[in-house]
This record gives sequence, C-alpha cells and structure tokens, in this order.
Amino acid sequence: MSTRVALKRLDAFAILSFLIPLFLYLLTLAPSVTFFDSGEFITATASLGASHSPGYPLFINYAKPFTWLPFGSIAFRVNLATAISAALACYGVYLLVTHLLKDEEIPGNFFRTARGFTGLCAAVTFAGTSRLWLQSNHDKPYPLLAFICAVVYYLMLLWRDSYDRGEECPAYVYLGAFLCGLGTGAHQIMVLMIPVYGWLIVSKNWRILFRVKEFVIALAFGILGFGIHLHLIVRATQRPLLNWGDPQTLSQFLWTLLRKGYPTVKPDRDLALLWDQVNALNVPREFTVVGLALLLIGLMSFAKRQRDAVLSYLIGLASFLLVIVGYFNTGREFIFLTEEFFTPLYLLSAVFIALGTFHLVQELAARLPAAWAEKRPLCRTLLSLLMVLPVSVCLLHYQENDQHENYVAFDYASNVLKSLPEGTALYTWGDSGAFPLWYIQGVERMREDLDLLHTPHLVFKWYLDSFPELFKNSRLRTIPPGQIAPEDAVMLSASEMMDKRPVYIDFSTRYSVEFTHYQPHQNGICYQLLPASQPLAPPPTDLWQIYTLRGVLGDDLFFRDLDTGTAIRIYAAAHLEAGETLLKMGYPQGIVELAAAQRIQPDLAKQIDQLRTTYGVR
Repeated sequence: MSTRVALKRLDAFAILSFLIPLFLYLLTLAPSVTFFDSGEFITATASLGASHSPGYPLFINYAKPFTWLPFGSIAFRVNLATAISAALACYGVYLLVTHLLKDEEIPGNFFRTARGFTGLCAAVTFAGTSRLWLQSNHDKPYPLLAFICAVVYYLMLLWRDSYDRGEECPAYVYLGAFLCGLGTGAHQIMVLMIPVYGWLIVSKNWRILFRVKEFVIALAFGILGFGIHLHLIVRATQRPLLNWGDPQTLSQFLWTLLRKGYPTVKPDRDLALLWDQVNALNVPREFTVVGLALLLIGLMSFAKRQRDAVLSYLIGLASFLLVIVGYFNTGREFIFLTEEFFTPLYLLSAVFIALGTFHLVQELAARLPAAWAEKRPLCRTLLSLLMVLPVSVCLLHYQENDQHENYVAFDYASNVLKSLPEGTALYTWGDSGAFPLWYIQGVERMREDLDLLHTPHLVFKWYLDSFPELFKNSRLRTIPPGQIAPEDAVMLSASEMMDKRPVYIDFSTRYSVEFTHYQPHQNGICYQLLPASQPLAPPPTDLWQIYTLRGVLGDDLFFRDLDTGTAIRIYAAAHLEAGETLLKMGYPQGIVELAAAQRIQPDLAKQIDQLRTTYGVR
C-alpha cells in the first residue's frame, strides 16, 4: 500500500522535464572530441588537471566520475556528463515555474494540471534553445552553471516563503551562498547572478543589510564553496597531463584565476559594434518571436503578483549586459564567444515565458463555461496547444545541433598525427587545431613519440616548464616575460629543433606566421619547415589515402559550427594548394587534387576553373 502511495506522489511532469531533454541530448550527442575547447576540457578532466583560465575545477571534478563508465571513449563519457547537467538545468526551469505558480488558481479540475504541464513545456522549450543545446551535446561547463543558478534561485524563493510564514530559515541563504562560491568553479559569470539573489533577499526587508552576523556567516559559506579552486593548486603539484598556468604558487594561481593570459586591448566601440555585442543576448533567436511575446506577457502579467521575481529578472538582465557588453567590450570577431555567458539568463527567460503561457491559460479558462472546464477531451486539446512552442523550438534547432555523427575534429587530429614522421615536433596555433590533438595523444595515447607545441604558449614560463627536457637549454628561457611575440618565439624554437628532429607546423600556423628563413613544404594538411635554400620536392599525394574524412564529403553531416566548417575548408584548401603546386611543377596529378578540392568545397569551382585555364588543363 505504501508503495502505491509513493508512486502516486511522484511528479510525472518533474520527471519528464528531465528525461525529455536528456533524450534529445543523447539523440544528438557528439560521439567523440569536437572543436573549440572540447579536447582541452576532456584532457583536463581525464587527468584531473586545470583547463584554460580560470581553470573550471567544478566542471572537471563533476565530469571526472563519468570517465570511469565502462562504455564509450573518454570523450563520449564527458559529453554524457554535460548532457546530464543540461537536462538538470531544464529540470531547474520546471522547479522554478511550479514554485512561482504554486499559489495561482485556475478554474476547472482538469486545468489544475496546467501548472505542471506549463512547467514541463518551459523545460522542453529551454532544452531546445540553440544556446543550451549546443552546450549540451559535448563537454561544456555552462549547463552545470545554469543548474546551480536555478537551484540558488529556488533556495532564495524558499527563504522568502519561510520569511512570510514568520519562520525565517537563514540556512537557505547559507546554502545558496555556498553554491554561489562553488558555481564560480564552473564559470566566473556566477557572480553576475549575485545581484539577482541579493534583490530576492533585500526586497523582503532592506534592514536585512544590517545583519552583520548573518552576512559574515553567508560570506564564510561562499568562501567555503569557492574553496573548490584549491583543486588547481593541489593538482598542479602533481603535474597532471594538462596543467594550464601551473597554478601551484600564489602568483600563478592568481594569474590563472584572473585570466591574465588573455589579451586586454579593447576595440574602439561604435554604435554598430555595441549593437552586435548586445545582440549576443538574443531571445527571439533562442525562443522564437512567439517566445519573446510570451516573455513580455509573463513579465507584465506577473509584475504585481510576483513583483520581486520580475524585478530580479530585470536586475539580472542589467547585470549581464553591463558586464558582458559594457565591461568586456568584445571585438566583433569574438562576440560569438560571449553568447554562452548568457545561459543563466536564458534559463530565467524560459521561466517567465512559462508564466506568460500560464497567464493565457488562466484567461482562457476564466472565459470557458464552467461545464466546459470539466470536459476532459476539450481541456486536453487546449492544453496540448501549449506544446506548440517547445516542439517548434526543438524542430527549429535540431538539425544545426545534431552532432551524433560528428567525427570531424577526431578525424582531423588523427589525420594530422598519422601524417607526421617519428619524433616530429609539431607547432600548432589555433585552439581548435591544438586541443583535439592534445586529447588524441594524451588521453587516447596516439603517437606519443611526437611533441605537440602550442605556439601562443611559448611565451609563458609555465608552458616551457611543462616540457622540462625539451626546453631545458632553450634561449626562450632567457627572454623576460612579455618581451617576445609568439611569431618570434616559434621561429626561435624551430631553429633550435631543426638540426635534431623533423619540425612541422599545422595549417593555421602556416598562415599565421611569416617564415622568412624557412620554407614550408606541404605534407597533406601539415607542413614541414625546411631551409629556404633547399629545393622543394612535389607535395606527396599518397597521404590522402590514409586520411579518414567522415563528414567532410557530401551532406551527411548536418552539424556545422565555425571551426567544423573551417576544418572542412582546410582539407579543400590543402588539396587546392597541392594541385596548384603540382601543376606549377609540371605534374599532371595536380588535376586530381583540384577535383578533390572542388568535391569538398564546391564554391571553389570558379577559382579552380581559373587555375585550370592558367595551366592549360581541363
């Protein structure tokens, strides 16, 4: 009997608000490493090390247990961890919606399920946004951060309820403060939510600001949560596989935490740039125009009933825009990187979209005849219309986020490593060109005879220390910090390596550095650095036979992000360059290379026709 009672108490809507998003994410989950920060996050997680600044210790420790699963690659397991955290964030939407609507009345017995059904629709709508979906099917810390933000918001609502009952429970605030500190270990934008939580507290009674004892206790709990960053120091002493910044000293810890390794020169901002920066937060793109309309309805209709909650959303909006747009002032080419910072704000947007939806259901139910409100078929039909928005959002963003066959980054890294001779020193430039290589070599143990050297890091002593034998006597160690550019560092380092081993550069380095004293000899999608005086042999064409090109040819890969598309264009550009070089040297195989370039990137047809005309070939 007790089992039946327990089953009846299960909230089916709550369970579905987690399971439906999880199903979507598993359906589109990337099977291996992807581009951007993926390879780096996975390598740091596998070795319990430190990722790029500010280190992301919470995400790394959260995802680490998933690497012990007995199926799939390490990359797949970490991707699975992210999918689960994203589904939890969607459940967080449901939790907030149902709590904010707990006192709302609606005519008709059947319409009482509208509260849970609205929360479920909001959770699925948030799940289908391109921003969350893109972060959910491969390793990203932002879904975990969004879930923590939702939990802290929920705790503040519980505290407000206890205050209204005259049974104030400060433990909710203390736990929320701890989670805020802990959340900074997922990303530092957690601090942008503090004004939101602060308003939910202070709006009850501004005199709370003068409770020094409770403030100190809450601060102590926040510092305790922030202690997750001690992971960076402790693990740095163990020299993990990925140890970004080597934060085992106070100076290096602060260097990592405060993101001192990134450029600080800000662009001159005009109105066009400001508009582009503001549009990094784009509710219509994520939730459609209908979602934007429901958001506005929710804010206006609940401005009196849930005034402080509405104001907290507006405070969050101001906090995020003032810091991310006003302070960061990101250049136009990097604005896309700031889009994911708004994930917690999109979560709150989904909550108020649900409130707007519920308001419309209330208005409809109030206008129905009392007898009609009790008719189950009619009510079910009306409630089913609520699914139009979540289904539309999911269908709209499904194809662009379907990564279940995305092996492009894995194959790209494997092809690079397969094409290099034994003992090669390979210099990389862009993060997306380097990070998959780190994962393939460091975690999957492929081609451990190679040294993968990331050119932008050659200017940092901590990076040179990670290759103690390689840079033991390098002249790079004698140059003061900040006195050498990466372009000069790679030239100096390559000159020291040249007589000892093969020196190669990747495609990105080839077109980022001007090699005045050396000539790059093409070798597939990599280049060997040779003395400028040495005659060049024709580029080899047999390498392409050992390359794996899943998702590169044809339209079998739906997913296309910036760097996946770039990788595909690199293959085409490499074929094009090889074809032109071969034709210039009088080798007819160049025709085949040009044809291969056009198969990969059809929009090169005009350029390829011009080359055929230039060299007099069909």
